[in-house]
Amino acid sequence: MKKTLILLTLLPSAALAHTGHDSGSFATGFGHPFSGADHMLAMVALGLLAAQVGGRALWALPLAFVGAMLVGGLMGAAEMPFPAVEPTILASCIILGALVAMAVRLPLPLLLAGTAIFGAAHGWAHGAEGPASGLAVYAAGFAVATAALHGLGIVSGKAIPALAIRGAGFVAALAGVTLAVAG
Repeated sequence: MKKTLILLTLLPSAALAHTGHDSGSFATGFGHPFSGADHMLAMVALGLLAAQVGGRALWALPLAFVGAMLVGGLMGAAEMPFPAVEPTILASCIILGALVAMAVRLPLPLLLAGTAIFGAAHGWAHGAEGPASGLAVYAAGFAVATAALHGLGIVSGKAIPALAIRGAGFVAALAGVTLAVAG
C-alpha cells in the first residue's frame, strides 16, 4: 500500500480541477462535489465503507471526512500549501474503493486518520477553487452535498447484498485508476 501511494504521487495532476465558481452561494457550493467524478466516487465509497464497517463508523467516518474537508477548504481558500493534493484526491477514490471491494476491516482510528487526510484534500480543492467572497455559505453547500453523498453510500450499503457492495467498491477503485491514468 505504501508503494501504491508513492506511485500515485508521481502520476500527473489528474484530479480534475473544477474552476469557475464566481459566486459564494449555497447552490454553487452544493453543486461542486457533483462536478467531478473524483469527488463523487470518493464520497459514495466512504459511505459504502461506513455501512460495511458498521457501528460507530456509520457516523464517525462521514463526520471525520466533512470536518476535515471544512478545515481543508479554509486552507485552500487561504492558499496554504497541500503537497500532492490531486494525487491524494485520486488515491481516495482508489483506496476507499479498494477497502470496500476487499471488505477490509481496519481499526477505526486508522480509518478515521485516512478519512481525515482524504477529506482535507477534497476540501482544499473546494476551497482553492471557491469564490473570493461568500466562502462560508459556499462551504455550507459543499458540506451538505458531501454528507448527502455519504448518506447515499450508507443507504445503498445497507440496502444491497454484501457482494454488490464489494462490486461497487471495485468499480470505484477501477474508476479512480482510470482517472489517474487518463490525467
